Amino acid sequence: MAILSATPTSTNQNIWIEEMKKVLPKYPSVNLVTVAYGDDLSDKSYREAVGLLKSYPDLKVIVSPSSVGIVAAAQAVKDQGKIGKVYVTGLGLPSEMAGAVKSGATKSFAIWNPIDLGYAATYLADDLVKGTATKTEANMGKLGKVKLDADGSGAMAEPFVYDASNIDKFSKIF
Repeated sequence: MAILSATPTSTNQNIWIEEMKKVLPKYPSVNLVTVAYGDDLSDKSYREAVGLLKSYPDLKVIVSPSSVGIVAAAQAVKDQGKIGKVYVTGLGLPSEMAGAVKSGATKSFAIWNPIDLGYAATYLADDLVKGTATKTEANMGKLGKVKLDADGSGAMAEPFVYDASNIDKFSKIF
């Protein structure tokens, strides 16, 4: 497995990479060979992905927590004739990833569903305006409650997984 990230200084990217590294011991058959950086530029991300494919001929997966990187990596896999041999996953937009799913370069990927986030944000705003939110949790309607940390931050939702079963529907939305 290789990771194709945005920039070495992207805080969110680095946190996600560290979290991936923390769970790797649970999967002894998965070996992280390197982390590459495409600087959130499609052409550089593409070149980095091609470089990964050439440098690591036994590579099976490229994970990109960058919506730019995942598209570039999927295109590189297609262009290098590696569909079915190397899979691309990570965070991406359905409208940009529909072709990768249909080509087989990507089986599934994730990103937060803006419909759920908009719904949750409306409920959170209402909870805050009414003063019913507490320092440790706030209401998100049918999505449940969000737990808040000491800074008042909390994850509004889990990422939503997109694949062949739903890509057509969501690629029309975003």
